[in-house]
This record gives sequence, C-alpha cells and structure tokens, in this order.
Amino acid sequence: MLLQRVGNRGIRLGTLFDRAAARHPANVVVLDHDLDLAPDLGRRLTVTEIADLVDDFASRLWAAGVRPGDRVVVYKTNSFDITLLACAAARIGAVPALLSPKLDGATVAELVRRVDRPYLVTDQAKLDGELPAAVFGHARRVLLAAGDHPDARRLGDLAGAPRVAPVAVSPHHPTLITHTSGTTGIPKLAVHTGWTLQARYRPQATATALVRKRRPVAVHVSFVHSRLFTAMAIAVLRGFPLVMLADDDPRRVADLFARLRPGVVEAHPNTFMRWEGLADDPRRPLAQVKYFSSTFDAIHPRTVRRMLGASRQRMPLFAQLYGQSEAGPVVGRVFTRRRGEDADGRCVGHAFPGMTTVRVVSRDGRPVSAASPGYIEVRTNGRVLTYLGEAERYAEQEHDAWWRMGDVGYRTRWGCLHLLDREVDVIPGFGSTLTAEDALFSALDELVEVIIVPGPDGTAVPVVCTRDDKPLDPAAWARATAGLPPMAEPVQRRLEELPQTATIKIKRLELAKALGDESRGR
Repeated sequence: MLLQRVGNRGIRLGTLFDRAAARHPANVVVLDHDLDLAPDLGRRLTVTEIADLVDDFASRLWAAGVRPGDRVVVYKTNSFDITLLACAAARIGAVPALLSPKLDGATVAELVRRVDRPYLVTDQAKLDGELPAAVFGHARRVLLAAGDHPDARRLGDLAGAPRVAPVAVSPHHPTLITHTSGTTGIPKLAVHTGWTLQARYRPQATATALVRKRRPVAVHVSFVHSRLFTAMAIAVLRGFPLVMLADDDPRRVADLFARLRPGVVEAHPNTFMRWEGLADDPRRPLAQVKYFSSTFDAIHPRTVRRMLGASRQRMPLFAQLYGQSEAGPVVGRVFTRRRGEDADGRCVGHAFPGMTTVRVVSRDGRPVSAASPGYIEVRTNGRVLTYLGEAERYAEQEHDAWWRMGDVGYRTRWGCLHLLDREVDVIPGFGSTLTAEDALFSALDELVEVIIVPGPDGTAVPVVCTRDDKPLDPAAWARATAGLPPMAEPVQRRLEELPQTATIKIKRLELAKALGDESRGR
C-alpha cells in the first residue's frame, strides 16, 4: 500500500473535521447523548473540539499498536463515537470496519473472524452481554472504549499519547468497511474506497446545493452506515450546525426539535414513520423544516404527506434517494405538498445525470412492465470494491458491468424507476407487496407498520402494528383491503417484536419464518 505523511491534505475521513474546523471553527455538533469516549465534553461540541478528539484517539490507537493497513472493527454501545472512532482509525491509515450495535454476539464473532485478525474496539457492556469469548481468538487485540475487562486494554489508559500526523492512503485503496442490512442472513462486509465514497458524495452534495441558509441539520441514521459519512461531510464542510441523534423515540425527538428547530432532517424511512405523531405536537417541532431527506428505500406516501404538512415553511421539500449499501444512492425524486397528495409511493425517481445509470432487465423473456417487473440493475462509481472474504458472492451480483440491486420493478415511458419488491420477497400471484402496503397505510391512520409476507402455504399474510398497540378495527380493515389481492387474516404484533436491521428495516424472511414456526406449533 502506497503511504505518505501529509500535512493539511489528509485522507477524507481521517481529516474531515480538521477541514471543517479550518472553514467553520465555531460550528457546532449537538448530541442527544453523551460520548463514551469523552463524556466530560457534554452534548454541544464545536467541530474544532471534535477534530482534536479524533486526533487524540487516532494517537491512542497508534499507541495501542494500530498501523496503516490494519483493520479496526468497531462494535460498541450505540453512540456517535462509533463514527468518530472510524475517523480516528482512518486518520492513521487503518481501515475501520463498523458493525451495528444491534447485531447479536454470534453474528459479530463470525464477522470479526471474516475480517481476519483485526483490532476490535468494543466496551465492557458488549463483552459482558452479547459477545462470546471466542471473539478474543478472532481479534489481534481487544481495546475498550468504555468500562473494564481483564483481557482488553482501555483506550482511556492511553490518554496523553504523542500525537501522530495523519497518513494519506491512495483513494483506490480500502478506507472503510460497512455491512449490508442482513435481511437475508449473515450481513455481507462491503469494502469502500476513498474514490467510491467521493462518488456517493457527489449526487448528494449536488442535491443539497440549493440549501443556502445555514439551518441546523438533524440526522438519525445508523452510525455504522456509509450514508452517515456523506451526510455528515456535507453538513460540517458547509458550516451547517449538526444534530446527531442516537435515539429516535418520538417524545425525546419532539422535545429536542422544539428547542433546536432544525431546518433539515435526514432519517431512515421507518424513522419518519415513527415521527408522524410529531405533526400533531402543539409545539410544532417540525415547523422550521424546509428539507426532509430519506435514503435507502422507498417511503410511504402517507408519511411524506404528514412530514410536509407539519412544516410551516412556504415550500418544503421531501427528497427521497433510492440506493443500497453496495451502490450508494442511484436514483432520486422530490416531493412537494402539491405532488405529495397523489404520489405513487413506488416511483423512486430518476438516475443522477453523469453519475448513475439504471436499467431494468426482464426476468422471463417477457417485456418489462408493471405486471411483469424485471431486475433493477445500476452503474455507478459509488459501488463498493468487493465483499470482504466473499468475492464470489460479490461477482454473482455483476452482470456485464451492471450491478443487480436485488429488487424488481419497471420504468415508465418517462424513465421514472418504480420499485415493486425485493427479489426474495416476491409472492407469486400476489403482485407488489409494497404497493399493497402503501394502500393500507393511506387507508388506515392507526397503522404504524404493515408487512406482507408469505405464509407456510404461500398465502400472503399481513403483519400489522398499530398506534399504541390498540386492537385493529376489523370493519376498517375490511374496507381498506376490499380492492387488494386476497390475503390471510391480519396478524397483529407490537412494533418492537418485529426483527429489525441496523437501518430499522423489517427482516421479512425472518418474520415469515417465525410465523411459519408458530403455525407449526414450534
């Protein structure tokens, strides 16, 4: 690996806050939680303080033995310092591998094994709780961000370590490892380079170029997701105050937003669903939001309408970006109040000119249409380099230099991409489960989640969650489903009972398996 010591021209992640501090030294980052790495710093930090914190912990990692090219797995209690540890590792030329705090210990142990003798940064809570003892055999060394353990070294003990100059790595070499959602099994480890991250940054920066006023930007995105790094970079490099949320509880968020009055809000689609109730809060916590942004998956039209209706700005916008961990954002569309009223939730938008390209390929030789959706494939420079330790699995997704997204859909005559289902979630003969779910959300305000999965006999089974877990109204359900394909009787669950990924998506295959096990009396 070609390395060189650098001054102010550091690698992108490792010197992100240095560059932000050079431009806007007094800009702030507000947290809804204390940092495990530095609880004394409080919950309102300047980017200058964060730059120094990253530099400090990069030097502590160096003192612990981490060197350029080494891999550093971060798996700890949920906090913004997961992101800061990634920046610290990248600052000294190491490659951070971020694992969601929501992953179970056995899965984490397997992923640490696949990373091949990395340094592991964790905490006492994870070691005492989720992690099996086997993880010590898979890691070169275990470092603690908080707490104590006899077989691990505390980063706190390395305070005062000599500062180390940043290390530059070729933009075509690995710079970050994240993992896929894991909706279909053990998550895959996606390897990003500086080049692929920059390619993801471009369409998002272009989309936000019209945001002139430096409004507070509130972000609730998984701290281990690549999307967080591009969103964070756009905000701090442009001098926008940044609000980083670890908790998406609607009551806590309403309190915080009522005080801070964000002008831009970025979150997962399911998080926005949880926040629909903020539209009814008399304090109007969303009143100053001019721009809403959601990546990852298509969002339900009802949620878009609720968010836009809660804003008191003259022309609020809701930007939806469709993409995935492996490819980054590939298409996008914008909702307004006028366009949101009759919006088709399956329309996810158009590709970014000069940056991404999309095609839909027939699955069975028939022309692609709404009735016969095809495989969605993309070309983008934001595509990850490989799956760590699973190169063959990565190659299976490549088709003549196109990347298969794992979704099915079609394009309209105007070129708009419509997303109908995940390939693995298609229920033969039913049509689009996502379209049916959109219809149910629009018809039933009491729904906070509805997932349609195949039952043991192949029949579509709707799993529903209601606001405050109130019993579902059978008459209202009958009216809402009257025009939809036949389904089994709804199964009601509490939202927290549904298996979720790091990005708060429901694990449909796992849910379908659980329902099947229940029906067989297991």
